[in-house]
Amino acid sequence: MAIHSKLCPKSHFIENSCHYLKELLIFAPKSQYIEIMTQQEIGNAIKERRKKLGINQQTLADLASVAVNTVVAIERGEGNPQLATLLTILDTLGIKQLDYETV
Repeated sequence: MAIHSKLCPKSHFIENSCHYLKELLIFAPKSQYIEIMTQQEIGNAIKERRKKLGINQQTLADLASVAVNTVVAIERGEGNPQLATLLTILDTLGIKQLDYETV
């Protein structure tokens, strides 16, 4: 309990929320865990998939209805793309779940 009070503010609502989130993290089955990827890893995965499909950056940009500069920046791990843009590119490439090992 001492750790809990140090991690969570005294506000009742926030304290209950922190406790609930901790329970979710402790009791969540491993199948529900997510792996956090860096921007560079996401960019590399997109680039590898694009190359496997044999399309260039301009074609991907056209198919996804985004600017080619956006595709270039994402593949380099730069910029801060909106989630909707990233999901559109992933969908265009046929990536349903981003798994760096299998892209």
